[in-house]
Amino acid sequence: MARSAAAKAASGRVSPPLPPNPAPTQPIPGTVSTSSKNKNKGASKRPHDYTSEGVADNDVFLLPGSDYQLLLGITFLAAAVRLFRIYQPTSVVFDEVHFGGFASKYIKGKFFMDVHPPLAKLMITLFGYLAGFDGNFDFKEIGKDYLEPGVPYVAMRLFPAICGVLLAPTMFLTLKAAGCRTFIAAMGACLIIFENGLLTQARLILLDSPLMIATAFTALAFTSFTNQQELGPSRAFSPSWWFWLVMTGLGLGMTVSIKWVGLFTIAWVGGLTLVQLWVLWGDHKNVTISTFSKHFLARAFCLIAIPVAFYMAMFGIHFLCLVNPGEGDGFMSSEFQSTLNSKGMQDVPADVLMGSKVSIRHVNTQGGYLHSHPLMYPTGSKQQQITLYPHKDDNNLWFLENQTQPLGADGLPINGTNAWNNLEETPYIKNGAIIRIYHVPTHRRLHSHDVRPPVTEAEWQNEVSAYGYEGFDGDANDFFRVEIVKKKSKAGVAQERLRTIDTKFRLVHVMTGCVLFSHKVKLPAWASEQQEVTCARGGTLPNSLWYIESNEHAKLGPDAEKVNYANPGFLGKFWELQKVMWKTNAGLVESHAWDSRPDSWPILRRGINFWGRNHRQIYLIGNPIVWWSATAAVVIYILFKGIAVLRWQRSFNDYADPVFKRFDYEIGTSVLGWALHYFPFYLMQRQLFLHHYFPALYFSVIAFCQIFDFVVARISALGLKKNPLIGKAGALLFLLISVAAFTLLSPLAYGNAWTKAECKRVKLFNTWDWDCNTFLDSYEAYDQLANSPAAASPTSTSKPSVNVQAPVPAENPVAAGEQAKAPAVEQPKEKVSGAPAAGEQRVVHTEERVEYRDQDGNLLDMEQVKALEGKVEFKTRYETRTRIIDAAGNEVFVGAQEGAPVPVAPPHPDVEGVDRETPKNLVPDESIPAAEKSVEGEKEAEGKVPKPASESKEKTAKEEL
Repeated sequence: MARSAAAKAASGRVSPPLPPNPAPTQPIPGTVSTSSKNKNKGASKRPHDYTSEGVADNDVFLLPGSDYQLLLGITFLAAAVRLFRIYQPTSVVFDEVHFGGFASKYIKGKFFMDVHPPLAKLMITLFGYLAGFDGNFDFKEIGKDYLEPGVPYVAMRLFPAICGVLLAPTMFLTLKAAGCRTFIAAMGACLIIFENGLLTQARLILLDSPLMIATAFTALAFTSFTNQQELGPSRAFSPSWWFWLVMTGLGLGMTVSIKWVGLFTIAWVGGLTLVQLWVLWGDHKNVTISTFSKHFLARAFCLIAIPVAFYMAMFGIHFLCLVNPGEGDGFMSSEFQSTLNSKGMQDVPADVLMGSKVSIRHVNTQGGYLHSHPLMYPTGSKQQQITLYPHKDDNNLWFLENQTQPLGADGLPINGTNAWNNLEETPYIKNGAIIRIYHVPTHRRLHSHDVRPPVTEAEWQNEVSAYGYEGFDGDANDFFRVEIVKKKSKAGVAQERLRTIDTKFRLVHVMTGCVLFSHKVKLPAWASEQQEVTCARGGTLPNSLWYIESNEHAKLGPDAEKVNYANPGFLGKFWELQKVMWKTNAGLVESHAWDSRPDSWPILRRGINFWGRNHRQIYLIGNPIVWWSATAAVVIYILFKGIAVLRWQRSFNDYADPVFKRFDYEIGTSVLGWALHYFPFYLMQRQLFLHHYFPALYFSVIAFCQIFDFVVARISALGLKKNPLIGKAGALLFLLISVAAFTLLSPLAYGNAWTKAECKRVKLFNTWDWDCNTFLDSYEAYDQLANSPAAASPTSTSKPSVNVQAPVPAENPVAAGEQAKAPAVEQPKEKVSGAPAAGEQRVVHTEERVEYRDQDGNLLDMEQVKALEGKVEFKTRYETRTRIIDAAGNEVFVGAQEGAPVPVAPPHPDVEGVDRETPKNLVPDESIPAAEKSVEGEKEAEGKVPKPASESKEKTAKEEL
C-alpha cells in the first residue's frame, strides 16, 4: 500500500538532496510538498519520522499470483535460451583452459595459485565431480577434445548456465522491488535473456555468470531491504527487514568470494547504507541514540561480519581441498609450503658452523634454492652454471668453509672438507665473516667475476658461476662476506650469527663488492629454464636476501638445538594468499590480442574472440540495442541531475514533487551502482576485457527500465500514465527489436553455422573484428562439409602467440614436388575428437619463411618493414604448420577456413583482448635502474600460467595461409 502525506511547508528555497537523493526522511527546510490521499484516511500531514514519500510496500513475497506465473514463464524462457545446444563446442573454449584446469587440480588436491577467490571454481568442481569427473583431463589448450576422454564438460558448463538462467527472474524481482510495473519488469528480464554477451559467458566454464547472479542477488536483496527501510519505523527490525538485510550480507559474501569485482558491489551497498544511517541520525525526534545504535550494529553485523565470515570460509574449504604440492606452491612462502603434504621437513640444527653442509634459499622469488649442476654457460666465462631451482635436490647442497683451512696442532692447515669436524671448538659463522661456498656434488666453489651474465647483460650485474675442481684451493673470487640483515632476522642470537631459517643475510662478493642476487628472469633451455642468479651492484634488498633451510654438521648431534618453520595457521595462510593474489593481479599488465579499455565498453566497440573451428566461431559481443539503450539511460540521468542542480540553485521547487524526488533517488541509486562498477577500471593498468563491464551493464539496464517506468506510468505530465496500452506497446516493440538484434548475432554466441553474407550484413563497424571469411557461402555448403570424408581428417596445428603484434611465423608446408610421396591420411571411424593417431602421418618436407604483420594481422611488404624499423617494436613468434595431402597428392583442407581468426586465451586470469591503448609497462618485483632493466623472459610467463592455444592452432591475427 502506498504511503503518502503532505510535507511540512515553510519559506525559503529547497535544499538539494545528496546524490543520489535518499528520499528525505525528515522535513527539509524550505520544502513545499503536494499532498496525496491515503486509502484509509483523508489527507494527513507527513509523519515526523524517516518514512519516505511516494514509497509503496514492494515486498516480492507479496506479489499477485499472475506475477509468479509470469516469473515462472520467464525462467523457462531463460532456460531454453541458455541451455540450447550447450554441448557445443565439444572442445575446450577460451578460458575453460584455466577454470576447467582448476577443477582438475581441486579433485587431485594439487595446490594452485589463482587471482580469483574460490567460490565459483569450487562449484564448477562440484558439478564436475558429481558427474563423474576424475580430474585426469588437463584442459591444456583451446580446442582440446572433450568427447574422446569422456569429460563431463556439459555438467561443468551447467553451473554457469544455471546462474545465467536465474539472472532473468532475479532482474524481474529486482524491478518489482524497485516499484516498476509488471510488464516493465518482464521487459527488463527479457533484455537479460536476449543479451548476447551474457548468453555467451553463461554457456561456458567461466566465472562471469556466477559473478553476475551473485551481484544481481545482492542488488535484489538490498533493493528489498531499502524498500522496507523507507516504509518507516513500523518496519524496522521486522522479519522482512531482517531477512533482506541478512540476504544482502550473504550476497556480498558470495560476490566477493567469486571475484574481487565484488568489492565494487560492497562499495555500492556501503555508500547507500551510510546515506540511510545519516538520515536516521537526522530524525532526532523518533530515533534515539539507543535505536540508532541498534540500526548501526545490525548493519555492521549483516553487511560486514557475514560477508567476511563467508569469504574466509570459502578459503577454508579451498585449503582443505588443496593439500598436495602443485604448480602454484612456488608463489607461496616456505612456511606456507611446509603445510602441504610432503613439503614439510624435520627439525634441523639451529646453529650454523664452519663446515656445515647447507641448502640456501632465496627470500623474495618464491624461495628457490641456490643450485648448480654440471652444465656450462654457453657464453661469458663458460664456467659451470649457477641457478635458482624451486625443488629440493642434491644439487642444492653447499659446504660452508672459511677463507683459509683450519690449523692443526702442528700449525699446519688441515685439508679436506672434513677438516672442520675434528676441531675442539668449531667456530660459528658470525656477521661479517668471509667464507667460501663449496658445491658438494660437483666440487666447485661459488664464484663471481667482472663478466656479464648470459641473459641480463647489464653493467651493474656480474656473472655467477661454479669454478674449480676437487682439491683445488680456489682464488680470491671465491670469497663472499656474510652480512646479516638484522631487521629481517629473528630477534636475538640470529641477528649476530647465522642460524637456520631465522637469519636473513646477504652474500657480498669481496673482490667486486656486488651482492648475490636473483630475480624473475628465466634462463634459456640450455639451463633447463631455471631462474637466473647474478651478482648485482646496487641490487634491491628483497632480491639479495638469503637464508639457510637445511643444515648438517658432524658436531651438531641429536641434542643440538633444533628449529623448523613456524606453522602459519589458517589466518597466516589466508593473509599471505591474499597478498600474493593482489600482487599477481596487479602484475597482469601486458597487452593481449583481445583486450580493450573501459571507454570502449559502453558503446560496445569490440568483442572477444573465444573459439573457431570448422567454419564456425564463438565471439563475445553484446546485444547493441540493449547496450546502447542502457548507456543512453545513464546519460539521461546525468543530464537530468545536472539540470536539477542548476534549477535548485535558482530556487526552483522541483524537489517538492514526490515523483521528482523518487525519480532522482531510485534511478540515481542504479546509476551509482553502474558508476561504482565501471569507473574504478580506469584506475587499473592490468589487462581489461569487455566482460569486466557486465556488472555495470546490469545496473544500467535496471536504470533504463526504471526510466521507462517513470515515463509511461508515473509522470502524469507526459500523458502516458492514463493510457497504459501505449506503454505496453512501446515495451513490446522495444523488446521485439532487441530480440531481432539478438537473433542476428546469435550464431556467434552458439557457434552455429553462418554464411558470409549474413555475417557481413550485421557487422556494422570495423571494430567488430570477427572475420566473416571464416564462414561458408551457404548453409548447403555446411551440409556438404559434414558429409565430406575430408571433414573427418585430422590436421596438425600450431600454437598462436598471445601478442598479435609479433612478426610472423615460420611455416612447414609439404613441398609441391613431393606431394605424391605423401601417404593418404584416413581417420579411424571410432575416433571422435579428430586427433590423429600416432604414426598415421609423416613429415615429407619442411620449409621456413619469415613474415611481418601489423597488430591487425595484415601482411607487410619489405618496404613497409624498412619504413617501420626504429619506430616500432617487432616481436618474434614461431609457428609450425602442416599441410595434409591425400594419396593423389591433392591438399586436404580441414578445420578452420583460411584466414579464420582463432582465439587466444589470455594469461590467467580473465578473458581476452589487445588494444593499443593498453599500458605496456610492467610491474617489477624489484626496482632496477631504468636504463639497465633486466629483461623478463617469455619462458617465465609460460612457467607461471598455462598458455592455451586454439584448436586449429592458427594465429589469432587475421591472415591468409
